[in-house]
Amino acid sequence: MTEEEPTPRLAVLGAGVMGASITTLALGRGVPVVLVETDPVRRADAPARIERELRTAQLMGVRSDKPRAELVTGTSVTDCADADIVIEAVTEDAGLKAAALTEVSGIVRPDTALITNTSSIPVDELAAKLPRPESLLGVHFMNPTYLIGTVEVVRGARTAQHAVDSVERLLAALDRRGVFVGDGPGFVTSRVLHRMINDAARVVEEGRASAEDVDLLMQECLGHRTGPLRTADLIGIDNLVDSLWVLHQRTGDEGCRPCDLLLRKVRDGEHGRKSGQGFYPYPGLVP
Repeated sequence: MTEEEPTPRLAVLGAGVMGASITTLALGRGVPVVLVETDPVRRADAPARIERELRTAQLMGVRSDKPRAELVTGTSVTDCADADIVIEAVTEDAGLKAAALTEVSGIVRPDTALITNTSSIPVDELAAKLPRPESLLGVHFMNPTYLIGTVEVVRGARTAQHAVDSVERLLAALDRRGVFVGDGPGFVTSRVLHRMINDAARVVEEGRASAEDVDLLMQECLGHRTGPLRTADLIGIDNLVDSLWVLHQRTGDEGCRPCDLLLRKVRDGEHGRKSGQGFYPYPGLVP
């Protein structure tokens, strides 16, 4: 982004883990955000969660020197009317995502780019349900967004160049590198990573190694920065299971069927860092 280009006006749909993380990145890079969340409890809690993430980013030395941008929370997609770009970050469910994108597309200007942050649903599958499919493309931000400087960018078969141009301007403003990949279930990262996490959990389920030992081996022998099971806790095990079901249903790959250990953790509320317990305990992280 050059000095002459104005800072993009960004709206984010959903104040869950990824919506809050994307908002944190944008605010820290001087990009103002309208964060829309219909759940009153999650909406009320979002500013405090984002503030904690901003402080963490500052402590880790990854905050930019730009003044912090303004956060506005909203209750309806009508609050997105003036946005240049809208990022959808709702639950990994194709019906919910398509409904949110369809609703917001009727509010924003025709030239507003729509981004889905899906980790596994093909972009063109969602675009086919929209009145303006040419406005949609995928950008897979990964958590924590303020530490991970590269994102997957997925151009669907119907995506117009003006939407691509808008997203490239946004990524420049966020100081993020976009890697364009082909559309399809899971794109690149989720197609590879989520099955690996499923296999790692299955090894623990079979009693062949502890979660700690699986992660240690993957870190020290294969160079995986955090280990697959710590990564699962960071993603959110409930979100991971949703993504695995998407991959299983769309590819038929039995390796993507969530293993029983993952399903039990979701059932028991052990969703990872956000719940205070996953494969590891996280005391003090949940208010």
